[in-house]
Amino acid sequence: MNTANDHAVKVLNSLIETTLDSANGYKEAAENATSTQYRSMFADRSMRRNELVRELQQEVRTFGGEPETDQSLLGKAHNKFVDLKNALTGGADDKAVINEVERGEDMIKAKYEAAIADQELPTTARDLVNRAYGQIKADHDEVSRIKHQMN
Repeated sequence: MNTANDHAVKVLNSLIETTLDSANGYKEAAENATSTQYRSMFADRSMRRNELVRELQQEVRTFGGEPETDQSLLGKAHNKFVDLKNALTGGADDKAVINEVERGEDMIKAKYEAAIADQELPTTARDLVNRAYGQIKADHDEVSRIKHQMN
């Protein structure tokens, strides 16, 4: 049986995977950044994204679902690709790290926008997604600003 709860669980679990991708991406960015300012900013965002994951997981439970606990296969593959690229090129500079972070921010922002636009998503879930989106958009916009200042 496919109910509104099932749909909410599916959408929220997809957001959990993407948010875990983001948290892990920020963790990797913190490890690869040369600037202490960026390392600190990325580490903080990784922690905030992990907190958001916990909120989304709790929301999945309210709909009777089993929350995701791992990032997506695509996210894992991307992390491995970045690790390999850094190993082959001798590491990353801050500009390269910012470029990768912005790509990830574009993806997560689009995913949350799609969830907000989902008319089948129950109000409580949409409210959580809307609140989270505010921070995600602010993070996206800041990284975009930093990237454009570097170019």
